Amino acid sequence: MSAPVELQQSLSGLLGDAQLVVSELPDCALKLWLIDADNMDRAFSPEETRRILHEPPYWSFCWASGLAMARYLEQHPQWVAGKRVLDFGAGSGIAGIAAARAGAAEVVACDLDPLALDACRANAALNGVELSYSDDFFEEADRFDLILVADVLYDRANLPLLDAFLSRGREALVADSRVRDFRHPLYRQLDTLHALTLPDLAEPHEFRQVSLYHASR
Repeated sequence: MSAPVELQQSLSGLLGDAQLVVSELPDCALKLWLIDADNMDRAFSPEETRRILHEPPYWSFCWASGLAMARYLEQHPQWVAGKRVLDFGAGSGIAGIAAARAGAAEVVACDLDPLALDACRANAALNGVELSYSDDFFEEADRFDLILVADVLYDRANLPLLDAFLSRGREALVADSRVRDFRHPLYRQLDTLHALTLPDLAEPHEFRQVSLYHASR
């Protein structure tokens, strides 16, 4: 199976020998187009480092919180079955795809990065589901039953979004492995999940402990 052309071209522009490959996910029924592991297990040149920092291809990884969220929805489909769902900061689309597989009535993959939306389209096709797409969360109507959020709080500047999620959805489900002092009056911790980023970036053990939070209005 050939990799999606635009995504492969973009990745090659960052890392000339990098390849997108179909990757099976551990303990999860989904598969994704991800950067091949060999390119994450070598030294980068200064120019490669500069390009990656300038335009990080987040969509070419399955981040730990996204994998944890997908597994959780697979095991607890009642969270999304028959509901209108928006996957915020969708990246590869893993959370939204898991929601669609678990019986959501509608799933919108939302991301500012047009390449991420292309990745969501490719990964949705790979997993046999249909999604809708949005590049502006705040242009969406307040009509969703559930907002899914995974791996968005790595930048603490995004913490105010915790309030914004409930402006477009009745409930929010947030998976995060970065914020250790998570405090918000509307959110309560549901569970601690275990996952890793793929390809494996050899992240510290603490980043493999994913906290799952829920809020409703």
